[in-house]
Amino acid sequence: MKKWLKEVVLETSNIKLLPINENHKEDLINASSDGNLSELWFTSVPTKSNIDDYLIKAIEDYNHDKGLAFVVIDKNTDKIIGTTRYTNATPEHRRLEIGYTWYAKTFQKTYVNSECKLLLLTHAFEELNAIAVEFRTNWYNFPSRNAIARLGAKQDGVLRNHQIMLDGSLRDTVVFSIIESEWKACKCSLSHKIEQIHKKTYR
Repeated sequence: MKKWLKEVVLETSNIKLLPINENHKEDLINASSDGNLSELWFTSVPTKSNIDDYLIKAIEDYNHDKGLAFVVIDKNTDKIIGTTRYTNATPEHRRLEIGYTWYAKTFQKTYVNSECKLLLLTHAFEELNAIAVEFRTNWYNFPSRNAIARLGAKQDGVLRNHQIMLDGSLRDTVVFSIIESEWKACKCSLSHKIEQIHKKTYR
């Protein structure tokens, strides 16, 4: 059966999204140490103790056409600064989710997230012909919720008691999405936002 998600390299002049593999393990651990991201209880960032499982799941999801994970590379330093992926894909319905996204603290609140999302959304809607792209986050991850809303995604609802976390707490998951008919306007807005960020950064 023909796969929907195929390995691809996506890039701008500043960042590159490269399909993840087991050789990226140490670089991902190093990136997550910038800001001690693994200590954030409301998000899932790999640690030395679970990085192998993290990579195995990414690879297995790709093999089953359920996901495609990328490392995020800063092209100025050629270093891995985080990761993001397509996940929970349903090829028969041409729907997928963008998730598992985190960046080294040095690169947070910069152009990186906007450029990554523009690359992923463009590929999803214009190459994969997706009819909807979802984003999900923990109710308590307010920075993530705000960032998703700024992309132009609309909140669909809240999945209450959606998951049992490792510490036994119950996670409410906030679900957002961008649908096919909204993509053109969303792309214009996101492109303009990136342009303004770069003007502000480099002026």
